[in-house]
Amino acid sequence: MQPLFDFSPRVLSVSAINAYIRRKLEADLTLQDLWLEGEISNWKPASSGHIYFTLKDAAASLRCVVWRSQTALLSYLPRREGEAVLAHGRVSVYEAGGNYQFYVDDLQPAGQGALYAQFERIKARLAAEGLFEADLKQSLPSFPQKIGLVTSPTGAALRDILNVLRRRYPLAQVILAPAQVQGETAPLQLIAALGLLIRQQVDVIILARGGGSLEDLWAFNDEALARAIAACPIPLITGIGHETDFTIADFVADVRAPTPSAAAELATPDRLELQRTLYDQQLALAGAMQEQISSARSEVKQQAWALARVSPQAALDNYRQRLDTLTARSSRSLQHQLLLQQERVKTLAARLETLNPQQTLARGYAIVQKGPLVITQTAQVNPGDALVVKVKDGAFEATAR
Repeated sequence: MQPLFDFSPRVLSVSAINAYIRRKLEADLTLQDLWLEGEISNWKPASSGHIYFTLKDAAASLRCVVWRSQTALLSYLPRREGEAVLAHGRVSVYEAGGNYQFYVDDLQPAGQGALYAQFERIKARLAAEGLFEADLKQSLPSFPQKIGLVTSPTGAALRDILNVLRRRYPLAQVILAPAQVQGETAPLQLIAALGLLIRQQVDVIILARGGGSLEDLWAFNDEALARAIAACPIPLITGIGHETDFTIADFVADVRAPTPSAAAELATPDRLELQRTLYDQQLALAGAMQEQISSARSEVKQQAWALARVSPQAALDNYRQRLDTLTARSSRSLQHQLLLQQERVKTLAARLETLNPQQTLARGYAIVQKGPLVITQTAQVNPGDALVVKVKDGAFEATAR
């Protein structure tokens, strides 16, 4: 196995040896998860937000640090110098100063040490049995119709939960199974209340109570209650104490909420969010319908166009247009023939006019007739014959000599 540090025969720096010691300490798992009991001394919150203090007993002392990121998570802060506390954390080395320190992530009054030890024993036993496994967790219903509530009928937690449910999801029916949430008889009452709600076939159960000390919340660390929660066929949410409070019930529940009000929020959808979602879905549905209508209209147009291509109406229209064209062409041909005939008549009329005897008379000539015979030679007339002489404006009689 490769050593953590190569100690070849040479001179080491102070930084190197401090780093080596830190890695040695952090490799020891026992030193990375432990509880220490002692008295608080030299409690000094720094401007950075970190807290420095000393934990001591009758024979020794140990420097301790609470980082700023952990201070807000502490459920308990010492009230005075010399106060006995129970601190949880890990041991490591501050390399720059060469000091080994206890880095604290939780503090509790020392008088609760026995309860914490019992808590850890129950937690370890149930964890070993697999009761905390994620595979056992049930999903919460999206829209519960009946919500079961196990809590004290006189506590503030009940009012907080009902206010949240009324605001977020007033459609759900709330069934209260009252039970004591503190004291020796509380675990049995809580188990009986769970059984009542299971028989009522609610959709989800909220197990809740307000904040308190470790002793106040101890009923929710009961092993029998934990097993009843693990066996519950209905999804169960715990909302016990404050955000920093953890109980065995929280570990076996399907969902753990930091407060009773948060449990009510986790159990229900938000009415306003549902309204926004419904509005968005209505818009999406209207858009989809409009798109389908537009697509259908386009399809109808395409089908109508395809139908028009094979319809006899197109051929009929062509025949009608051809008939109109032929009719117009025939009309123009007849008109042209008529004009030609009219011009021919005019030409013949002009020619006839030139042959009209009246035109000859108009130029000073006369027509001599003997009876119906037009005299064109003197041999046709004998002396004494009665003649008719026609001139331009009339006729008169004459006698041949």
